[in-house]
Amino acid sequence: MENYVITVARGYGSGGRTIAQMLAKELGIPFYDRDILQLASDDSGISADLFAANEEKQKKRGLKLFSKKKNVYEGDMITPDSSDFTSTDNLFNYEAKIIKDLSKKESCVIVGRCADYVLKDEKNVLRVYIHAPLQHCIEVVAPMKNMSEKEAAKFIKKTDKERAGYYYYHTGNRWNDAGNYDLCLNTESLSYETCVSLIKNFMKIYFECV
Repeated sequence: MENYVITVARGYGSGGRTIAQMLAKELGIPFYDRDILQLASDDSGISADLFAANEEKQKKRGLKLFSKKKNVYEGDMITPDSSDFTSTDNLFNYEAKIIKDLSKKESCVIVGRCADYVLKDEKNVLRVYIHAPLQHCIEVVAPMKNMSEKEAAKFIKKTDKERAGYYYYHTGNRWNDAGNYDLCLNTESLSYETCVSLIKNFMKIYFECV
């Protein structure tokens, strides 16, 4: 296999982003998160600020996206001469295009942005989900955000609902459904270092089988 991609979806406060960064560093490969917005901007000519604002707008709509008609990503692009060129759906299409392009040209770790779904038909992709019980996440987030436990719980639930709504709208799937992923890890009982080791060991088995 010439290159491989690890996609990481994560619950807020589970440490998933940190684990993804640690993994990328140990493997010596690029790590992508919000960098994808700038790459999509460079590719499309659309302002990076518009990509960022669109993401925030969608996430803030949270659960409302569950009641709206889904626009499941299928890979189509809207041309610049269309009035829908900078629509919410086409901005996501460009982000997905970048994710697909990256998967073909280099090994990397990608966090969020429905990357597991965008790359669901690719053989060189390992899809990881990092999660933890709410109380554990509260204990992580409260001191980090200088919040009370009650404030942290509310913030975590809100953030995860926003991510779930965004994911459902673009994929038609439930974001925290284990069936979407190849490996799920619970950081309540596993250290970040252990998670990185488990992913690396699983990679050796997984990529030999696909």
